[in-house]
Amino acid sequence: MELTLYHYVHCPFCVRVRMATGFLKLPYESKVVPYDDEATPVRLTGVKMLPIMEIDGKAMNESLDIIALLDKENKLKINDLKNSPEYPQFEALLGRLGSDVHSLAMPYWIWTPEFNETSRAYFQKKKEQKRGPFKDLVKKQAQFADNIRKELDVLEKNLRPFYLSEKFTAYDILLASHIWGLYVVPEFQFSEGLHKYLQNVKGICEFNYHEDFWR
Repeated sequence: MELTLYHYVHCPFCVRVRMATGFLKLPYESKVVPYDDEATPVRLTGVKMLPIMEIDGKAMNESLDIIALLDKENKLKINDLKNSPEYPQFEALLGRLGSDVHSLAMPYWIWTPEFNETSRAYFQKKKEQKRGPFKDLVKKQAQFADNIRKELDVLEKNLRPFYLSEKFTAYDILLASHIWGLYVVPEFQFSEGLHKYLQNVKGICEFNYHEDFWR
């Protein structure tokens, strides 16, 4: 099985797939797509949406569908998770976290090696249409950080040592992928417990956030 992953480094849905492939020990060719490249994803799947996994030449998107297809032995039980009664509440948690994490971290993400001048301008223009000027987001850093800390305080109480479990599950991939990008924000610091949790998940998933820029 030949795998090629088209992804954005900052994107939590892309990080999900990267973490899952690491956990499943599936090698793949990594292709970081410039954010202003509309042609590549449209050519592959008809829409500008990543991640895209090309499996033996056939392309698909939707992160959970990709993981479910790759997980031949059902180690992560993605479909069981999606159909569980707890999942809607968990998905709402991810939505709340994702909103504040993006508002806090986006003004920093655009200065990482993932972006050049043109893709940075494209990203900022697109995101400002939805969230407002980045300069205003920066002024609200304390508000976003406070919202995130409140959610993470509750989340941390559910670590046993993994999310609601003594064993690593797909929940941990979904959680870690949504908050990992906060490491880029100098004004934000994880608690010691959450930092240890994230580093544990990182090890289990053989994950390196910026590995594409150190090859």
